[in-house]
Amino acid sequence: MSDLPTPNSSDIALQTENLHVYYGSNLAVRSVNLEVPRNQIVAFIGPSGCGKSTVLRCFNRMNDLISSCRVEGRVTFQGEDIYASQVDAVELRRKIGMVFQKANPFPKSIYENIAWGARINGFRGDMDELVENSLRKAAVWDEVKDKLKESGLSLSGGQQQRLCIARAISIQPDIVLMDEPCSALDPISTMKVEETMKQLKQDYTIIIVTHNMQQASRVSDRTAFFNAEATDKGGKVGYLVEYDNTEVIFNNPQDQYTRDYVSGRFG
Repeated sequence: MSDLPTPNSSDIALQTENLHVYYGSNLAVRSVNLEVPRNQIVAFIGPSGCGKSTVLRCFNRMNDLISSCRVEGRVTFQGEDIYASQVDAVELRRKIGMVFQKANPFPKSIYENIAWGARINGFRGDMDELVENSLRKAAVWDEVKDKLKESGLSLSGGQQQRLCIARAISIQPDIVLMDEPCSALDPISTMKVEETMKQLKQDYTIIIVTHNMQQASRVSDRTAFFNAEATDKGGKVGYLVEYDNTEVIFNNPQDQYTRDYVSGRFG
């Protein structure tokens, strides 16, 4: 992967400043500062329990659904702090979509999996065209075009995950979050999802959490390595160790913890 220029402010899709996340009185993640450039894929890597998914869920306020969770610091999207009181979290999630670890198609037809979300979000255009375009962008159209009336649950695991990607992009978000989208998939399905991500970054910014370092090195432009350290209370607090172009993280990291992790010495 070639060296990437440092983005200027107009190229930033999302930014965190001194982001802290608490569960009750326990600090779960501390002092995360990073910028996510537009139309790039950013991968979060690190050992289990280091806060990767917790940080990801801050970006579309999914953590709001956890009553004990509290976020401090700033997450800026389109020039606005998404945790400001006037921000509508539901509208935010339309602009920052999410694909989860386990494929979760609606118990509806393949067609309605795409159309339903668009419809409730006020889409008034050509629905057939939207469904086809979304499925094409998610690289699953050719596999499902002759069975759009069949249940989305009838598809294979890899097809279901690409259907969920199509559903996420059908409401035309700016950013797509992916929380270990390939962890339950076989290698061939994983390859298809990865190819889909590479195509999607032409139109969207993608942030992916992955335990698979090879996946991060294959698909991402930039990589953030998170780690965790023990607290006095016996728990763990996650923190961002290093964030750079993916080539740097995997070939010439600046931090010893990063070097140890990407070389397989721990994790």
